Amino acid sequence: MARPQLNVLTILDAARTQWYHFRAIVIAGMGFFTDAYDLFSISLIAKLLGRIYYSDPSYESPGHLPPNVSAAVNSVALCGTLAGQLFFGWLGDRVGRKSVYGFTLILMTICSIASGLSFSYKPKGVITTLCFFRFWLGFGVGGDYPLSATIMSEYANKRTRGAFIAAVFAMQGIGILFASIVSLIVSAAFNKAFKAPSYAEDRVHSTVPEADYAWRIILMFGAFPAAVTYYWRMKMPETARYTALVANNIKKANEDMSKVLQMEIVENFEKVPGHDQVINRDTWGLFSPQFSKRHGLHLIATTSTWFFVDIAFYSQNLFQKDIFSKVGWIPKAETMNSLEEVYHISCAQTYLALCGTVPGYWFTVAFVETLGRFWIQFMGFFMMTVFMLCLAIPYHHWISPGHHTGFVVMYGLTFFFANFGPNTTTFIIPAEIFPARLRSTCHGISAACGKAGAIVGAFGFQYASQEHTPQSGYRKGIGLRNSLFVLATCNFLGMVMTLFVPETKGKSLEEITRENLDENEV
Repeated sequence: MARPQLNVLTILDAARTQWYHFRAIVIAGMGFFTDAYDLFSISLIAKLLGRIYYSDPSYESPGHLPPNVSAAVNSVALCGTLAGQLFFGWLGDRVGRKSVYGFTLILMTICSIASGLSFSYKPKGVITTLCFFRFWLGFGVGGDYPLSATIMSEYANKRTRGAFIAAVFAMQGIGILFASIVSLIVSAAFNKAFKAPSYAEDRVHSTVPEADYAWRIILMFGAFPAAVTYYWRMKMPETARYTALVANNIKKANEDMSKVLQMEIVENFEKVPGHDQVINRDTWGLFSPQFSKRHGLHLIATTSTWFFVDIAFYSQNLFQKDIFSKVGWIPKAETMNSLEEVYHISCAQTYLALCGTVPGYWFTVAFVETLGRFWIQFMGFFMMTVFMLCLAIPYHHWISPGHHTGFVVMYGLTFFFANFGPNTTTFIIPAEIFPARLRSTCHGISAACGKAGAIVGAFGFQYASQEHTPQSGYRKGIGLRNSLFVLATCNFLGMVMTLFVPETKGKSLEEITRENLDENEV
């Protein structure tokens, strides 16, 4: 027998799209803007760090980060993100979504600024400081994943919930684009102000001392978007679903949503049959047989699909600079000075973000309520598999002179279908299919498995993609071509696990999670 639905939740599900929906998207989305800026800006400055702190004029090629340092710099924020997703996901279900929402933003702001500082000018001191603050930056970023997704899903109406959650996540694409543009402007400005010869012309003076300020400015700039949205986050009320279904304070939920919707909401229990069951909801936990029966397969599906897509997505994003260099889309490092190299890498990433990354996110926003989450995710994984194979099978054709543009176009299409596909839907679905009292926790677990995949991609791709003549300090790997085959396999496995993901479009959260059923009903 179905339990009666609370009036406040019925009104939220049926509410027309209003200003508060867009305000919630911007407030939650600016966190993801900052998240993406901070996580992906490191790929833009990694080669500059190598030139500044690890150059040796006796070598014919410019300095680069040693393998262990590169792995740490690229992955430490992801490790922090994983920890933050688990911790803040759990905390969001224990003390409320809003209670910890502001803290994650403060942590991101402080650590973004601190990432640009260092205790010395020696490599060890700079890298240690950078890694320390980027871990805690990632910890704050991690908290934003379950909290933003859960808050948006619980604020939205059932007709446009998927589009609103996708719009929040789409700000990640804007953050990636903004990081590229900031890096492009800063590197161009410094290169114009402080002229330097190429490395081939003068190995010592190809990196000017002022370049040490450029990477710091790029990293620290990510603090400003987070800082300006803190006040508005603190003004948001707790979600009605947490207040009513988890905290069991229906009166407070009605009061909060009455202010948000600018209408009076009253719960008339006398007119609701079995109204005592409205408050006495299920109490079983994450490790209970009831959870395994209702949601065990769902959790396996959301964790595995997020894991597989992030292996491909983050390895492509973090090391696209190396891929572009190998296929010849970026000039050889020794023909540029350090700031010119940052400029060219930023240009390449800007083009890719404009043509592939950003449109993919917003295609999901446009079509998620018509095509549905399942088909967008399945199609995305399928197309990523196809394009990865199209890059890998004729790989030697693509890297030959005159075919570089074709490689970049197809590489960009994998980004498009990642974002018009599983990279976005894996964020949406866990915020919809789990009960309110476990929603943030389960989203955090799913997201943490995704970051585990990102760490695997960041570490694994860096070493695996080394060719027969690896960079100094690296062992011979399986090569870029075989690495692309591995990524194609990951995408195929994600497509298979998508078969276990339920469709959620057009349904209320309580209908999806079956919180409106008696405990003995399946």
